[in-house]
Amino acid sequence: MAGHSKWANIKHRKSRVDAQRGKIFTKIAKEIMVAVKQGGPDPDGNFKLRLAIQKARLNNMPNDNIQRAIQRGLGDLDGSNYEEIIYEGYGPGGAALLLEILTDNRNRTAPEIRHILSKHGGSLGESGCVAWMFQRRGLLVIEKTNEIDEDEFILAALDAGALDVKVEEDSLEVITEPSTFEEVKQALNNLGYTFVVEEVTMIPQTTISLEGNEKETMEKLIEILEDHNDIQNVYTNYER
Repeated sequence: MAGHSKWANIKHRKSRVDAQRGKIFTKIAKEIMVAVKQGGPDPDGNFKLRLAIQKARLNNMPNDNIQRAIQRGLGDLDGSNYEEIIYEGYGPGGAALLLEILTDNRNRTAPEIRHILSKHGGSLGESGCVAWMFQRRGLLVIEKTNEIDEDEFILAALDAGALDVKVEEDSLEVITEPSTFEEVKQALNNLGYTFVVEEVTMIPQTTISLEGNEKETMEKLIEILEDHNDIQNVYTNYER
């Protein structure tokens, strides 16, 4: 699940990514294609493409796959025309859901997403119903270890331009503006820090907890949404 995550949730997500690498590659390729069509094939001048390529490399996507996606984006190879859509809605217990979609058939995707949500105690909402709860931010997550001096790390992150550093039970989360994400990441990399998550994402301003059946249903709903071919990212204010 993309978004503000605890380390346990990050590990859970990574294990699922490893098990579904082919589907992940397909989704990333779509992101690259759309980024190229919108801003050209040069990652130095195309921030969106630069982030997509970075995501590809973090997921060990072969360079040949990346180059093919760029060529499709340029129209040199056959490829579908994808439309970017944001769907907003609710899951069990009123948890907010923000879905980033890339689809070549809106008329197919909308009823499929509506059916998935209604089947699992959720519903689609109107545009803007939950988007106000989220902020687009850079997120860098480092696992706590005995070798990391927390105070030193926090000072280094803030000196590099981070907006905030959140101290969690087993991780440290660096929050940045999207525009300074790469600058902060590079500065901390240069100091020897490596991250388990490096992404520009949507972070909820507040979170909610669920219990019992609502919690189980929400977990299942997120898993199904993440598996859907047209859904690139699932953001929620539900906190595992």
